[in-house]
Amino acid sequence: MAGIEIDGCSYVVEDGNNLLSACLSLGLDLPYFCWHPAMGSAGACRQCAVIQYKDAEDKHGRLVMACMTPVTDAMRISLATDQARQFRSDNIELLMTNHPHDCPVCEEGGECHLQDMTVMTGHTFRRYRGLKRTHNNQNLGPFINHEMNRCIACYRCVRFYNDYAGSDDLQVFGIHNNVYFGRFEDGALESEFSGNLVEVCPTGVFTDKTFSAHYSRKWDLQTAPSICVHCSLGCNIAPGEHYGKLRRVINRYHGEVNGYFLCDRGRFGYGFVNSPERILTPRIKSQTEITADAAGSHFRQLLKTAKSPIGIGSPRSSLEANFALRTLVGEENFFLGLEDTEHTLLNTIIELMRKGGIHSPSLREVEQADAILILGEDVTHSAPRLALSLRQAARNASFELAHTMHILPWQDAAVRNLESQALTPVFIASLCATRLDDAATNTYRGSPEDIARLGFAVAHYLDDSAPAPSALPDIEQSLALTIANSLKQAKRPLIVSGTSCSSLAVIKAAYNVAKALPGPDTHLTFTMPECNSLGLAIMGGKPLQHAFEAINKGLADTVVILENDLYRRAPGQHVDLFLNTARHVLVIDSLANKTAQKAELLLPSATFAESEGTLVNNEGRAQRYFPVYPAMEPVHASWQWLTNIMENTQWRHHDDLTDACAGAFPDFAAIIQAAPGADYSIKGSKIPRQPHRYSGRTAMHANIKVSEPARPHDRETPFSFSMEGAMAEVPPALLPVIWAPGWNSNQAINKFQEETGGHLRDGDPGVRLFEASGTLPWFNDIPPAFKPEQGLWRIMPLPNIFGTEELSWHSPPVAERLPNFCAFVNPLDAEALGVNSGDQIEISSLSGAFILNIPVEIEHTLSSGLLGITTGRPEFQSMNIRERVTLRKASPQLQDNSESQL
Repeated sequence: MAGIEIDGCSYVVEDGNNLLSACLSLGLDLPYFCWHPAMGSAGACRQCAVIQYKDAEDKHGRLVMACMTPVTDAMRISLATDQARQFRSDNIELLMTNHPHDCPVCEEGGECHLQDMTVMTGHTFRRYRGLKRTHNNQNLGPFINHEMNRCIACYRCVRFYNDYAGSDDLQVFGIHNNVYFGRFEDGALESEFSGNLVEVCPTGVFTDKTFSAHYSRKWDLQTAPSICVHCSLGCNIAPGEHYGKLRRVINRYHGEVNGYFLCDRGRFGYGFVNSPERILTPRIKSQTEITADAAGSHFRQLLKTAKSPIGIGSPRSSLEANFALRTLVGEENFFLGLEDTEHTLLNTIIELMRKGGIHSPSLREVEQADAILILGEDVTHSAPRLALSLRQAARNASFELAHTMHILPWQDAAVRNLESQALTPVFIASLCATRLDDAATNTYRGSPEDIARLGFAVAHYLDDSAPAPSALPDIEQSLALTIANSLKQAKRPLIVSGTSCSSLAVIKAAYNVAKALPGPDTHLTFTMPECNSLGLAIMGGKPLQHAFEAINKGLADTVVILENDLYRRAPGQHVDLFLNTARHVLVIDSLANKTAQKAELLLPSATFAESEGTLVNNEGRAQRYFPVYPAMEPVHASWQWLTNIMENTQWRHHDDLTDACAGAFPDFAAIIQAAPGADYSIKGSKIPRQPHRYSGRTAMHANIKVSEPARPHDRETPFSFSMEGAMAEVPPALLPVIWAPGWNSNQAINKFQEETGGHLRDGDPGVRLFEASGTLPWFNDIPPAFKPEQGLWRIMPLPNIFGTEELSWHSPPVAERLPNFCAFVNPLDAEALGVNSGDQIEISSLSGAFILNIPVEIEHTLSSGLLGITTGRPEFQSMNIRERVTLRKASPQLQDNSESQL
């Protein structure tokens, strides 16, 4: 630590930090543009100028840029001298000479970092009356608007996009005294993290195109803390609503999980909440609309006459809703609603997390890894935000080299110049090429069996008591030895695996590798498909196939399906038989799907934006989400539909249900600590969802009634649906809006952190449910090497960030980025079939369950004998991933029909 003096006041700060970060951590106001706590210092904008004095005798001092100046003990500086103030004011006046006078129509207005910093410097009058330089804007795809004339050349955008996120299609172009930030031509930004440009840019150059379609000012948005529902990582988000419509989603800072950034699916996938495919009224036989009371009575009557009703849970529904269904039908009649292979994989992962003795890291801990092995995952597509953290971990060797050369870690350009001299070992073993390959030291392509065998070999080289695969080729043995040596030398090795390639052997191999590593700081993390996959699996229940058997054998005649499209979980003919055989099918869901179409009674459920609940992310962290706005009758939260029909229950409120769930499962005992309950208040007041400048409230319903209607009363959360309430000392889990005096942009988060880029004051939201303890024996069921069978191919699911997850499909901007439905084959297989990219092939299952004609693409990194198919698309739902198929080139007639359809 270092003692410094700022404008005559003494402070103790972290030694070696940059002065700008130190000042902001102390709560002082110092303007800046180019610096970002996640990306270090660039020194490009010259806006954070301060005066530094040599010693106590120095009365004049010298101007220095705070972001480029390291803190040292006994340092004396001034932020408030006339010289520093004048320099900052002059600098921003120069920046503004080319900036348009368009704040009233700029979508960044009211939450603009440039506005905040301009006011902070005292620059309130523009003297420049000359011509401004202008640029043409580009179409950057369905997510991002581009308005280059607002640019102040801070370079944040390209530093994030190129250096931090690892993409290269957004560049800076320059000629004479003009610079241009954009693509070489119009087109959708290729990065899966392009939406972060909206928050990284301190002006209005990059804005949210999805928000533009139904724009509202920040101060007119009603907001609540929430959790992303599009993958298992549990990123924290802040959704905004106006006039009963969800308008946008922005990042909500979490020091252990997502930090400052989201993936594009999490940011732009919210469109399903406003989708015309929303189920908004209870229906009988999918046609007759009835009231909520009638639906509840019908629900009760069906259960009373049912023969041993069964319930099917959902990995996209909250713990509380799943627990309510489990209680309603009984533990013995509760089924998890997972595809059978996924069910097995998740049960194994839970056992490893509980008893395997290996720590499951947060994303912040992932970024500290100094050697990485990824087994079987294309992480960018299965857990995108994890891929961004892995990319940061790949830089750690350059930070260590910088430390030996006395280069401070925040000196970004200097550290990046060392990256070619020091590479963090990153090894990726996957089915085919991944988006992280450019950060990898070495890559391996193979079938799930071959990936698992490589992992088992690595474990054996680390610890010779671990079982070794037999007859491993020399190339794989050499690679396994290289990986083992790199992991053994690491202080914080990380093993990454998951469920994407549907292989239990791969997961077991990942555990063997982690178990074989000697150090105490070994980490093992798994990716999972959906937002509550881990929570549902911890709760436990029977496999989906057993539910099918119970109905088909007449052991039960009624099924209650909770937020789950079963056609995504099992082959269509199996689901058809199940639903047609059941006497009564009751479905609770928010979106129309094939399962909902088969319901005798269909109940409309609230989405994450209209309800509350608890989700458990992939590291075992329970986090609470809250409704942004109330669901419109007759839509109810799933847990409310279920508890309202229970007889003799005390669960009239969500907190009652959470407490009961915590009491029923030892692993869930801590979920009551995830966030304060509905009885929490600040000096007797609830926390307002609306900003203090919320406007137009009296006019919202003026076409119906001139007087202002009473605000809805929220009995389930600590929030109010109004601007009235208390915002002082709000716990991080309940912070609806990030705002501080003088800080209207998202940069205000520095006022809520222990230090810039660090944890939130009073702790990051959520609670880890368990820590690994003990150890498990070696897994020794090593699969034989994969051998292609003549004339047969195995279907391999390939996740895609914009094509796999169910809910984001219903967001129109995401739908524009959906991958084409096609089959990927190895070049040798394509040659044997006589097909080229774009040709149609006929895929036939051996059982005769399906015959599909789809386009084929040649994938050079896919192993022979494997057929890659993008998961999640409706066309994929008829396929059984465990089934072998035959391929042949489609007939010319089918080729012509396909081309005419295109």
